[in-house]
Amino acid sequence: MTIKQAQKTVDRWIQENGVRYFNELTNMAILTEEVGEVARIISRKYGEQSFKKNETKIDLGDELADVLFVVICLANQTGVDLSSAFEKNLLKKSVRDKKRHRQNKKLTIDN
Repeated sequence: MTIKQAQKTVDRWIQENGVRYFNELTNMAILTEEVGEVARIISRKYGEQSFKKNETKIDLGDELADVLFVVICLANQTGVDLSSAFEKNLLKKSVRDKKRHRQNKKLTIDN
């Protein structure tokens, strides 16, 4: 599925199942909540925290998909073409960071 197709799919899902988009501020709050759920999994699975007894069903992919869904909702309701925006963003990063990361001594193998 392309990004453009994902935007259309989410829009169709909202129309068929969601009644309407939540307003932008509500979606921003939901996005923050979903990112927090991703952070919880990452901190427990890859960081130094341990899982709680009731955290047996963790699915990082599902939580990342929740984040993507809300990002797509925000893009749709604010008129952002994510495909175009992502391409522009990659170009910006490619120009700005062309040498930056390769010259970062913190990222070299010798550390």
